[in-house]
Amino acid sequence: MTEKLYDADAYLWEFSATVVECHAAGDGFDVILDRTAFFPEGGGQAGDEGTLDGIPVTDVQISQGIVSHRTPSPFSVGTQVTGRVCGEERFRRMQNHSGEHVVSGIVHSLLDYENVGFHLGDGAMTMDYSGELSSEDLRRVEDLANRAVWENRPIRCCYPSEDELAALSYRSKKELTEAVRIVTVEGIDTCACCAPHVRSTGEIGAIVITDAIRWKGGTRLTVRCGSDALAEYRALREDEKSLSNLFSAPRGQIFPVAEKLQKDYADLRRAYGRAGKENALLRLEALPACEGNLCLVLPDADADTLRAAANGGIEKCTGAFVALSGNDAEGYRYVISARGGLRAMTKAINGALNGRGGGSDVMIQGSFNASEQIICDYFKEFQI
Repeated sequence: MTEKLYDADAYLWEFSATVVECHAAGDGFDVILDRTAFFPEGGGQAGDEGTLDGIPVTDVQISQGIVSHRTPSPFSVGTQVTGRVCGEERFRRMQNHSGEHVVSGIVHSLLDYENVGFHLGDGAMTMDYSGELSSEDLRRVEDLANRAVWENRPIRCCYPSEDELAALSYRSKKELTEAVRIVTVEGIDTCACCAPHVRSTGEIGAIVITDAIRWKGGTRLTVRCGSDALAEYRALREDEKSLSNLFSAPRGQIFPVAEKLQKDYADLRRAYGRAGKENALLRLEALPACEGNLCLVLPDADADTLRAAANGGIEKCTGAFVALSGNDAEGYRYVISARGGLRAMTKAINGALNGRGGGSDVMIQGSFNASEQIICDYFKEFQI
């Protein structure tokens, strides 16, 4: 069994230990020490980062109470080593994990929902709950969580005796029978947990719920705490500054300006569409009537304009009228009209021009992945 120094002191960043085993594993070596301050991967949280005698520790795992440290170089058994945990990253995770206990304790007490999933990643964490939270619930939970931070409540970690554990009411994602470590946020939460935590809620810093989605019949929250919450605020502030400069709008007026620009853009799109349709119909009028099939390329036409052209174009030819929009690099959308018989020919047309689509006997539409020349040459010989 490895002595878990991180259990006794979550703020121990440097320690000395003896190598008791080392063997090749995966892309390096698994080093087992008599004791360690490195927290191993578990409970939805990645293992600590750091070094052993300056050699990077790339992964930390635990199995049957034995902690292994993955390194790119081997260590001799019996060697005394100095381990250094990346304190900044450890503390970031402690802020977030302690924040998760605060949020989950409040959700449980308010709504009686269980925390059924947890993942602490780089920059954010997610937690899954067994029921749905409304917008009002989310605001209340966030308010109460930050109030708990301001009150700087103590956080205690301990291993209760069997009798103490039997009398204790606590949250746990699975049944535990021995060596149960209990983390208590005073007045907020009592939960089984193996991870390092901050000493008090004041060290968590801000707790911000950044997203909430429905998840497997419940709710998945994305939450940022402490330094991650600060990084989120700074990123949002930079976005706000950029948008303020882009729209020439002061803070607080960005959304109304953006909303107006969106409406103006929609009006322009509609006007552009009308102008495009009028231009297409003028080009159609200028086409001389002919025997057989006729192709008309309208590079930027929308679907409505293509259909209008195809409807009018059937009067200009005795065969099929083909309206195309697009270019050789990206392909072409098509609308084809005829006086009948198109449905039966659709498979052959699409097969010849690497296309897809369908419709009725008098009109089909879809797309071709072929050049303009190949398409037009095909319809010169096409017969219904």
